[in-house]
This record gives sequence, structure tokens and C-alpha cells, in this order.
Amino acid sequence: MALYEEQNLRIYNSLSGKKESFTPVHEGHVGMYVCGPTVYSKVHLGNCRTFMSFDMVYRYFLHLGYKVRYVRNITDAGHLEDDADEGEDKISKKARLEKIEPMEVVQRYTTDFHNILRKFNFLPPSIEPTATGHIVEQIEIIKAILEKGYAYEKNGSVYFDVQKFDSDFEYGKLSGRRLEDMIANTRELTAQDEKNNPQDFALWKRAEPRHIMRWPSPWGEGFPGWHLECTVMSTKYLGETFDIHGGGMDLKFPHHECEIAQAEARYGQSPVRYWMHANMLTLNGRKMSKSTGNNLLPEEIFEGNNPILSKAYSPSVVRFFMMQAHYTSILDLSDDALLAAEKGYIRLMDALALLDSIPISEKSDVDLNAWKQRCYDALNDDFNTPILIAQLFEAVKWIHLAREGRQNLSADDKTNLESSLNAFVFDILGIQKPIAGTEASGKVDGLVQLLIDMRNKARADKDYATADQIRDTLAELGIQLKDGKEGTSYQL
Repeated sequence: MALYEEQNLRIYNSLSGKKESFTPVHEGHVGMYVCGPTVYSKVHLGNCRTFMSFDMVYRYFLHLGYKVRYVRNITDAGHLEDDADEGEDKISKKARLEKIEPMEVVQRYTTDFHNILRKFNFLPPSIEPTATGHIVEQIEIIKAILEKGYAYEKNGSVYFDVQKFDSDFEYGKLSGRRLEDMIANTRELTAQDEKNNPQDFALWKRAEPRHIMRWPSPWGEGFPGWHLECTVMSTKYLGETFDIHGGGMDLKFPHHECEIAQAEARYGQSPVRYWMHANMLTLNGRKMSKSTGNNLLPEEIFEGNNPILSKAYSPSVVRFFMMQAHYTSILDLSDDALLAAEKGYIRLMDALALLDSIPISEKSDVDLNAWKQRCYDALNDDFNTPILIAQLFEAVKWIHLAREGRQNLSADDKTNLESSLNAFVFDILGIQKPIAGTEASGKVDGLVQLLIDMRNKARADKDYATADQIRDTLAELGIQLKDGKEGTSYQL
């Protein structure tokens, strides 16, 4: 019997607004599509959180014994500024500003994306298709939607007719918006607007003379609409109806709403059974923004080269921090939160390292199978990683008690505990084992902090000679102390 047959997984479905038992389209198989990055700049930390959430979901399905086809696309064309139907393509704009080819932009930032995800210990998706690699399929689906009467052509562009679609289906069911309300709240069309209605969106856009990325089509040279590529690539590789579609909360409208409309217009049926949306990441209680300086890139965290954090943090610590919040919750990143996550991570890794030294008893004082099922119950409850981590620290407590001789573990339970912890921590949460010189130096953090406390006491006692000696000795070891308004920090 496969493990998934023993577990009752429930997923919060954004479409229905409630948790539902997971039943795949094809037994034993899972088809999952996640909207990938638009590769015109370095990957945003908030995007990393979204992709990390679905990496964990992917890992859990694999652990349960499902055969998974995980498709995560690369948007390398058609994504205009401000997610609109007018303006410049984000990649073309970057290419123009840097005076390089658009595909150089794509290659540069796709490589950056893969490098960052590799550091975070992501599993690669089954398929990673690109928008430019599916232009022919996008043209074909536009033809089909036109034939069915749900789109119209204007001056070389093709637009989706939202009102016509809404009269036969329902536009807005994912985001909970009513078309009548949207129309009432939209300013009147200007004479220059070629759309029939403001709510209509582009399936194909005519390329203006300055537009670099363009392809031939039955309607003239142009490029595909941003929403269209995901409909094409998801249904091509997963079928007209598949199990899970994921992405950030910010994509629910209009991107995912338009995806549903396009697929229903083309195939006459809903394309996805379970819509999943990950929530945003904030920084020090505020939205991340490059313009305000309240922003961090992943490598700035890893290197400690930023004015926001007191020190560098490893990818494993950052991943552990992100797994401590439910994927549907807003998560706030701060120095204090990362410091706490680092301490928790070190405690967990230290406990795993102590497993071998636990004495064996004939009988156990703990019900390991009940604990193991509680771990599964947490994951089965819409992938509740914070509850899972709480259960992991329950096991950490047992390990320390057993090592001190205050709790008994049988040989079988010790083996079961070790395999279960490895599965939950490394295989499912995707946390990496400590690497010598990085996470293993976490104990150094405690020692340095002890010396900082001793130096602070010496300064308070006006024993400046001792305080200076501590500072200078650490400096000789390559550890620089930094005194600031919020206290003393250090950098290796």
C-alpha cells in the first residue's frame, strides 16, 4: 500500500474558499503547475518564498509515493510593465537600457534564478518550459478562442471578450469579483483604446516599431499576452484538467483569473481542481520595495552585505525561517526573526547529531508511532509546516532526555525516530545538513556572543583595558565587532 493511501491530505482551495480532501485526476499521479519568474532581474526574496512553499509541497507528494509531474515556467516574453496590456515588455526594456540582446537578459537572470534556488536546496521541476518556446501553441489556442467567439481582433492585436465569456461561464469566480462591479468601477474608455471593454485583456499584441521581441502571426507581427502562456504550457504538459495550480497571492487577479477564462473558453471546462496561493513576505513590518530601500536580495542575506541585518545567514537558516510560517500567512523577515530561526536550526541539527549517542533501553517511554502520525497530521492539514516543526522540537526534547538517562528509547524506536526525522527535516522541509565552516560555526556564534557580553560588562565597569583586549583579540581572529544603537554585532 502506498503511503498516500494511508493519509488524508486536505488542501485549502482558493477557488472554493475551503479545505478539501485531495483526490487527484489520475490515481497515484499528481500534476502541478506553478507560475515561474519573469527573468528580467535578480530573483526577489518574496518570490523565493513562494517557490519554496511549492518545493515543499512537491517534496511531500513525492514522499507520499505519488508520481509527480511538476511544471514551473520561465516567462521570457510578453510580460509588460505594471502587468498591463500597454507599455514596454520588461525584458525588452532591460535589454534596451543595458544595450544587450533580450535573450542575454533572459540567460543572465535565468542562471541567477537557478543558482539561488540551488543554494536554497530546491528540487528541479519535472519540466521548465519557456514562453518563447511555445509561440506556435499560443497562436493555435488564440485561433481556437476566436473561432468560439470569445475573442476579437483589432488592428493586429487580439483581445479576450470578457463580457461574452461571462455570459456563458463566470468571470471572477477565483478572486470573488463580479464583472458588473468591475465595469461600474472602471473609467469610461478613451477614444484611443481599441478594446471593446476595459476588462478585456490581450491574447496577442501588435508589436510597435520599437518593440524588440516579435513573432509572425495570422494577425501580423507581435507577441503573446502574459496570461496566455501559462494556459498553454500548463494544459500542454498536464492536460485540459489537472490537479494543482500554484503561485503568489498577487497573481490571483488578474493573471490566474484570466488563465481560467482562457482555458474554459478553449476547452469548455475548468482547468484546475485545486488553486493554491502563497502569501507575501514583508521586511521589518513593511512591504519590500526597491524604491524605499526596504529590500533584500537572497545573496545579500547569505553574504551579510547589507545595512539591514547584523550578520550573514546561511540558506538553510533562511529556509528554516520560512518553513516556520504557514504558506498562506504573511511572513515578516527581520534580524531578530532570523537570529531566532538560526538558534532553532542549530538546536535541531545538534539534536540530530546526538542521536547516535543515545543509550538503548528495552522499552520506550514514548509512543513514537503516535508522534509520527501527528507530524503527518500537520502536513495533511494543508501542509502546516509550523505545526510540523513544533512536533520536531518535541522529538528534540526526547533526544536530550534520553541522552541524560531521564527517558527510555528502544532500539527500534531509535531507528524509527532517526529515519522519521531525516524524512521530515531533510526530505520534506528541504533543510540541508550543516556544512563544515558554515552552519557548524553556529556554536561560534554563541561563544562570540558570550565575549560580547563580557566586553559590555567590562565597559559598564569602566574596565576599558579588558574591553579593548576582547575587541582586539577577536579582530586578530578575523571577527569584527560593530557597535550600534541596538547593541554590538559582529561580522566574520
